[in-house]
Amino acid sequence: MLGLHCRLRKTQTLIYFGIMDITVVIPLYNEEESLPELHAWIKRVMEEHKFSYEIVFMNDGSTDRSWDVIEDLVKKDPNVRGIKFRRNYGKSPALYCGFAEAEGDVVITMDADLQDSPDEIPELYRMIMEEGYDLVSGYKQKRYDPLSKTLPTKLFNATARKISGIHNLHDFNCGLKAYKKAVVKNIEVYGEMHRYIPYLAKNAGFDKIGEKVVHHQSRKYGKSKFGLNRFFNGYLDLITLWFLSNFGKKPMHVFGFLGSVMFFIGFVAVICIGADKAYALLNHIPQRLITDSPYFFIALTTMLLGSQFFLAGFLGDLISRQSPNRNDYQIEKKI
Repeated sequence: MLGLHCRLRKTQTLIYFGIMDITVVIPLYNEEESLPELHAWIKRVMEEHKFSYEIVFMNDGSTDRSWDVIEDLVKKDPNVRGIKFRRNYGKSPALYCGFAEAEGDVVITMDADLQDSPDEIPELYRMIMEEGYDLVSGYKQKRYDPLSKTLPTKLFNATARKISGIHNLHDFNCGLKAYKKAVVKNIEVYGEMHRYIPYLAKNAGFDKIGEKVVHHQSRKYGKSKFGLNRFFNGYLDLITLWFLSNFGKKPMHVFGFLGSVMFFIGFVAVICIGADKAYALLNHIPQRLITDSPYFFIALTTMLLGSQFFLAGFLGDLISRQSPNRNDYQIEKKI
């Protein structure tokens, strides 16, 4: 018991003076079988390399015994912390709350299913601290996933590279990543944006982003929590992030432009209607109803669309000037 208190005091002192080397943030959902093995593996790596560290287990509303396992690990190891959500929110909220708790100079994220190897941590740490990267993303060059998962992943990553402009990353969705502490404290991960943390970091000004080929292991316990719908959702999130990064603080620029184009088309259509009427009068042609002209419907439609675009732009500007609390999650316990 005395040894436990001494180690706890040492850990608290390291946190107080801001000299903790590494925080490992692990989001998890129903991974009770893998947690003891993962903890032992991380602990062995940290002790071999003499890192000061903490492990933050983010229990994302698990329905199995995962939280009981975490409580047991906290009792045995003062370097372990646990946070429990009241319900399942998703990986991005778990990372967001884990980042808020992180104290290490380098923050490592990894999945809890033992498919990410803690043996990669020392090299990831070195790349951040010695080579000066803001973020290093793992690249699972050789994967142990079925073809139905690997092919959509390749297409998804190719699209993400093109849109984000981060051409040196091959695996945006790899859970094993390393960050400078400043990065995780200055980005907001919400919704399902965890796939695009490198893009978020780049938009926040942290543009020294590297990649490391990492070992990918086959799943040892349980089954994957992700279905094929994540690829469809991933594309929608990517489009959202692209729009927000370009127009998030100036929505009137895009909606106002579209509205102006619509009004211009409508204005041209009105001129065409007037010219048609003038031509009929000058040439003594029997007058037609204004609704008989196709230009009338073009003018009406485009001006209505233009008004809607302008209204969307004004509303977008009003919303962007507010501070909505979109990362509000119910935390049941912290240990």
